[in-house]
Amino acid sequence: MKPNIHPEYQKVVFHDTAADKIFLVGSTIKTDRTIEHEGKTYPYVTLDVSSASHVFYTGEQRSVKQDGRVSKFNKRFGGLSSK
Repeated sequence: MKPNIHPEYQKVVFHDTAADKIFLVGSTIKTDRTIEHEGKTYPYVTLDVSSASHVFYTGEQRSVKQDGRVSKFNKRFGGLSSK
């Protein structure tokens, strides 16, 4: 490897906030935040989704029941009459 052209490779703590899981992984990411983990200080990065919370890896389907426009209209105005 040529010197002074590669980014610094270091251990980094990634925190999946959706599943509240912590991963200690080698990475070249740069961050100003740090965290104390297992007695050592590491750079800290938060994640919205990881293998601990993504539906593809967990197998849990989180579905939101969505009604159609007509159904929503009938729920809202179905009891009204035009007398």
